[in-house]
Amino acid sequence: MKILITGSEGVIGRGLKEALGDKGYTVFGVDLYHKEGETGWERPMSPHDYYARCDVSDYRQIKRVITKYSPDLVYHAAAEFGRWNGEDYYEQLWRTNAIGTKNIIRLQEKHGFKMVFFSSSEVYGDFPGIMAEDVMDTREIKQLNDYALSKWVNEQQIRNSQAQHGTQTVIVRLFNTYGPGEAYHPYRSVNAKFCHHALFGWPIIVYRGHHRTSTYLSDTCNALANIIKNFKPGEAYNIGGIEYHSIEDLVEIVWSITGADRRLIHYEDSEVLTTKSKKVDISKAVRDLKLELTVSLREGVEKTIQWMRGL
Repeated sequence: MKILITGSEGVIGRGLKEALGDKGYTVFGVDLYHKEGETGWERPMSPHDYYARCDVSDYRQIKRVITKYSPDLVYHAAAEFGRWNGEDYYEQLWRTNAIGTKNIIRLQEKHGFKMVFFSSSEVYGDFPGIMAEDVMDTREIKQLNDYALSKWVNEQQIRNSQAQHGTQTVIVRLFNTYGPGEAYHPYRSVNAKFCHHALFGWPIIVYRGHHRTSTYLSDTCNALANIIKNFKPGEAYNIGGIEYHSIEDLVEIVWSITGADRRLIHYEDSEVLTTKSKKVDISKAVRDLKLELTVSLREGVEKTIQWMRGL
């Protein structure tokens, strides 16, 4: 089977590539950068090529990859990620997420490959209960930010294509995946930000009253890799953790491991445009994708901090 990962140099893309490699699959990746192993388009693609620079929002670029590589399955992970990134860089957000995904769908309709689409827990918006997959089909959800809106738009684009053209796609909604490999920038996940700020002695704002589940990177990627063997077109899966924790709990774990100065922590009231509570039902992913949570929150944070210390 020929597998393509868009966003292959992102945190999850790299982890997924490793998980698929461990299962014996050969993977071709695309992302925004030049790198070793990149194909040269002046010659036929060879077995030694495993990567191409490609912006999915540019139809010509992604068409070239799909046409030459002819994947059987595409993991479409390429996206602009995060609430505040989406506010500050909304041009890139909509171009990459909406137009880029539409480009992939158009090529899927033409070439017939299967797709796994990476959505987000953000699509559950202001829903106050347990976030099961069918909530999105039975309740009207208020989306809280452009990032959430773009991912919900993507899900509708996919469903429309399924209805009109019979395309085969599985949607995964990821809940706060973190772990080694998540280098710092200001729009990273809360877990990575807390670890980095503690290690480097930077002040951090902690917003009270928010609760999450955190999913260690390798656990997420192992479940994603298992989709291939049990691909069910039209399904959506939550991939999340089982330790329901507050953001205040998370910062206490990080600071206890690092021994950072607690005067760096500043508490404020609830963050605007952000879901208060994300309590997730992962039973479908456990059943179909063999999702197994093998790394506890504290152990995962320790591993992440250890990796960051080695940078």
